[in-house]
Order: sequence, then C-alpha cells, then structure tokens
Amino acid sequence: MADVTGKVKDPVLVLARWLRNRNARERTMLGVLGGVLLLLLLWRTIEDHDTLFVLAELSHFAGIAVLAFKIHSRKSVAGLSLQTQLLTAIYLSVRLFCSFMMEYDIHTVLDALTLLATCIIVYCMTSTEVALTYQKEQDKVKSYYVVVPCVVLALIAHPSTSHAFPFRALWSFCVYLEAVSVLPQLRMIQKSKVVERFTAHYVFALGLSRFMSCAHWLLQIMEGNKYLLQALGSGLWPVMVLLSEIVQTFILADFCYYYVKSYAEGTGVIRLPTGVV
Repeated sequence: MADVTGKVKDPVLVLARWLRNRNARERTMLGVLGGVLLLLLLWRTIEDHDTLFVLAELSHFAGIAVLAFKIHSRKSVAGLSLQTQLLTAIYLSVRLFCSFMMEYDIHTVLDALTLLATCIIVYCMTSTEVALTYQKEQDKVKSYYVVVPCVVLALIAHPSTSHAFPFRALWSFCVYLEAVSVLPQLRMIQKSKVVERFTAHYVFALGLSRFMSCAHWLLQIMEGNKYLLQALGSGLWPVMVLLSEIVQTFILADFCYYYVKSYAEGTGVIRLPTGVV
C-alpha cells in the first residue's frame, strides 16, 4: 500500500495560509465574526456569568506566573515594562482597599494573589541582579501620564452608591487605570517589533483576561438583564464601566491577533508590522 501520509494536508496550516492571504479589511471582519461566535459559545455553555470574571482574574494571574518563570529561568526582565507593573500594582492595591471597605468575595482573594505576584516582579526589576537587564531606555511611558487622567476621570464619573465619596472615586479610578495600565508595555513592544516569547505569553494572557471580563457584560446585555439595561440608561458611570471593558479589549486585540497568527504558522516568533499597537 502506498504511503499517502505526505499527501494529507494539515487543516491548521491550510487555514493559516488562507487567512494570511486575506486583506486587512477581510481579516478584521473575520476577527469580529470570530469574537461574536466565541461570545455565543460562552453564552450557551456558561450559566453563571460571574465565572467569566473569575476566569479573567485567573488568566491575569497566569500571565504574572509566566513572567516569574521567565525571571527565574532566564535571569532577565528584558522586554518587560516596569511602568506597566507599577500601574498594575497601583490599581490592584486600590481595588483591594475598596473591596475591604465596601465588599469582599472570591475576587478579593484573587486580586490579593495577583498583587503579591506583581509586587514580586517589581522587586525583581528594581532590587535584584536581574534589574541590570531592564531596558529602561525603551520604557518611555511614565506612570503619571496614565494615572493623572484616570484621577480626573474618576472625579467626574463614579458610582452613585451610599458609600462615602472617596471610596466611590477610588473604585472608579482603579477601573479606569486597569483599562490603560498595559499601554507602557505595548509601547515597548511597538519599539522592538520582535516580541520576546515569555513577554508575549504575558500580554496574551492579559488580552484573554480582558476578553473574558468584557464578555461578562456583553452576555448580560444579550440576555436582556433588566437591572444592567436600566443602569446603562441611568447615568454616566455604568456606561463608562462598559466602555472601559471594551477599550481594554480593543487595546490588546491587534497583539492577540498576531500572537495567534505566529503560532498558527508554527514560528512562535511574534513580529509586528508598523502601526500595530
């Protein structure tokens, strides 16, 4: 019998080549369609939408764990943005404080673990021998450029609950800061164009986390959640929360596309064209 193994086409590679030959507009439309289909799949398979929040936080924690493994195994923090890690530590600290003052649950525990892991990363990047590998000259987006606009926005749009104003403003501040905390990291990636593998895993984990969190709100709207729909029409704050989730998702969408594309092609090397992120 003739060996026909070599004639069998790998469907993943065939699909990857087909996608590569599409123009930018077609790839964008296919990406949107893929996102909608994934939302529908989550809608039909996950009954408790709060599970998506837990998955989002677990994905973020997994991304930090990848960075810790990189630092331990390679003794290097090359490609990592200290500014993004500091911004992450800030919004997690504020959110934990608000959680203990206002309400706390499983999300508080996950936030505490992620904050601890983030602080370890910051310590390694500033106070150990691997700090010598930190590419400070490429980490140009200073944290205060991101923090100050978030503070101003938090004073304008915040929850209208019975809690004291400082707590409400702090809670909205951490929502806005989380939405843009990855910008310094993406700016470093934009400068280098070729993304180091463990850094790419970390950023992809953030993208997956943001998609899960955004999906939580979109699925509730799809199911006609009366409380949420009424809230969206009751003031600026609910709209800003949903907008923040969408902004986070789209900020990372391009990178995640090229991440998946690189592995579909079998290279595992993420090379970004000009203008991405």
